[in-house]
This record gives sequence, C-alpha cells and structure tokens, in this order.
Amino acid sequence: MSEIRRVAGLVGVVTLLAACSSPENPPTAPASAQAETVLNIVRDTMAAEHLKSAIVRVTIDGKDVVTAALGDSMTGVPATTDMHFRNGAVAISYVSTLLLKLVDAGKVSLDDRLSTWLPEVPHSDQVTLGQLAQMTSGYVDYVIDNDAFAAATYANPFRQWTPQELLAFAVDKPLQYAPGTNWNYAHTNYVLLGLALEKATGEQMPKLLQDNILDPLHLTNTANSVTAEIPEPVLHAFSSERREELKIPPSAPFYEESTYWNPSWTITHGAIQTTNIFDMEATARGIGSGELLSPESYRLMVATDLRGKTHAQPGCTTCAAMTDIYTYGYGIVISGDWLLQNPLFSGYAAVEAYLPSRKIAIAAAVTYDEAAFDDHGSYANGGDSLFRKIATALAPDDAPPVPPTN
Repeated sequence: MSEIRRVAGLVGVVTLLAACSSPENPPTAPASAQAETVLNIVRDTMAAEHLKSAIVRVTIDGKDVVTAALGDSMTGVPATTDMHFRNGAVAISYVSTLLLKLVDAGKVSLDDRLSTWLPEVPHSDQVTLGQLAQMTSGYVDYVIDNDAFAAATYANPFRQWTPQELLAFAVDKPLQYAPGTNWNYAHTNYVLLGLALEKATGEQMPKLLQDNILDPLHLTNTANSVTAEIPEPVLHAFSSERREELKIPPSAPFYEESTYWNPSWTITHGAIQTTNIFDMEATARGIGSGELLSPESYRLMVATDLRGKTHAQPGCTTCAAMTDIYTYGYGIVISGDWLLQNPLFSGYAAVEAYLPSRKIAIAAAVTYDEAAFDDHGSYANGGDSLFRKIATALAPDDAPPVPPTN
C-alpha cells in the first residue's frame, strides 16, 4: 500500500459554526473569554500531541460556547464543523440506553439470561443482559490481545465482518471469571447484547436505535453504517498502527490513510455509525442527562457500584479495578463527576462528555499527524486529553481526574 506523507506543520484555520448550526442553538463568535480559552487549549493540545485536526463543540445548558474546526482533514483541505466521522464506542451508550428503555417498558429485565434468546452461545445460561451491558460477563474480548484477530484485521482493514465471525474469536473460550464477580472491557458483550435485543423485540438493531434513540434525541446527522462509506463532507484520518503487523521497521516512514477502513468489527451491527460534532454534543446532553430514561434506570446507568468490587487479574489484560478516573456504568464511563464515551480506532479519536451538575457538554473529534505514532504504531486518545483540559478550564471545581502518565 502506498505511503501517504503529511507536510509538517499545523494549519491554524478555524472554521466556526455557520450555516450548519441549529436554530435552537445559534452560534456565538469566539469572542468570549470562555471561547478563547477553549480555542487556546485546542491549539496547544494539537501542537503538543501532534494532531492533524480537531473539531470541537462546547455548550453550557444547551447554549453554544464555541464550535470550531482547526487543522486539516487532508493536506490543504481544512477541517470543517460539518464533517462526518465514525462515532465508535459512543454507540455503546445508545445500545445500553436502548436496553434500559426496554427494561422501563417491561419488555426485558437486566436479570434475564442471555440463553433466553441465544441458547446456542456458550456460557449464555450463566450470563445476564445486565452483565453484558456493564461488561461484567467474563466473556473474552475478541479484539484486545487477540493475535489471530489482529492479524486478520490488519491484513485486510477493508474486510466486512459479520457478528458470527467476530464471536467465533471469543465465545467458545472459558470465561475470565464467574459472571458478575469482576470487570473486563470486551467488545464481545455488546455484539451479544445487540443480537439478544433483536430476538427479544423482533426488530433489527438499526430500526430499534433509530426509533428509540436517534429520533428522540434528534440526532439527524448520525446514521447506521452498513459499509465503510462516510457521508460527505468527510473528516479524513491517517494512521501508522499497522506498522508492526506489516513488519515495517521503526526507521522507515509509514503513514497511510485509514478513513475507509471497515468498522464492522467495532460493535453490534446496527450500531456502527457515522456522525458529526453537533450530534456528538447532543449525545453528551441527551444520554448524560438521562433524558430518555426513568429516574431509576438513569441511576443504574451512572452508578459507581463497581468501585471496590473489581480488580486486575492474571491472564486478563482488560480486567481492572474501577477508580475515580475510570468507572464503567451501563454503557458509559464515569470519570470524576463527568459522564462520557471516548472512542479510539483507525486513526480517529473522539470524546463526548457531560457534567450533569453544571450542564456542560463537551464534544471533540481529532485526527493525527505522523509524529503522533510511536515506533510500534501506537497512539494516545487526543480527544480524551483535549476534553480533560477543556473541562478543567470551564469547571475547575469539577475537573475530571487526569490519568497518570507512563
């Protein structure tokens, strides 16, 4: 595959919210102190973390603080606020909210066994829907530390995966622990949960999410992605993450376009989506405030009950103790008092975060320059870093905790 090289230097082009702003939240020019503070943070973070582009939107109580795009989508093509990108793990919060809505409607229970709908799946008689949603089922992840899957994915990043192909990498392996006794991040959980909810309702996930989540939250720029296509205009991404798999030495330049790598491996079908910064911010507010849920289900979603109950475990690299920095609720991450999701894959990173007590919503999507990747092709979530700096500036008394640096 031919290399795509990046001309050095950040392009400090700021594209402010214009014709694509919503009438409910008209744009404000970045003249306020808060807006300038946010933009300065974005510029500094782009330089420090070698970001090619950053699209951000910040609101307080639904009112625009700043919406801007900085840097390039491609060399010489400025990023704009209406560009579309993949939302990745953001859709996990949609699936968990769907589950809790169905619980509110009395159609399923969190204690229902997976075997009620998927009896053919190994261990399904031991695992509940709630455990899948909270990632305490014990199923092995088919992505992380799975050499066979990594080899297959990186050998052909354009491959279209089926849920059954993904599950074949994981479900027949022994559970990491007795369900409900620990926590580990596993994409496997949400692939299974999506299939179970389709069986429970008799409807396909695209329709379930459209009718129950996207339409009620007015997410008109978010769409199920059946293929690797992204609606125009597109925020392009570039990556070096295949370096080791392709056996390219650290001394050799390697930086390729990853925009159209197929995301079918990321989550349950029907929740593989594209979006833009406006819908990311609306998601932060809608999901973060519990707008679609009963008070009881919202309390469950944001509960930090796993703290003190989970732990690192030999042989399970994704098992972890829940902390103030990172606690998993039902499909969302609780960090301090902030509620968020922060996808990172295929040269894209993003975050959508909400502080309920102050009604602050932060959405950011970023891409990377070649210098952001280390000798192995690894890279950090620049969107998450950007969020924590902006959040600290806007709400210093409610600043999200910052993960320790290695």
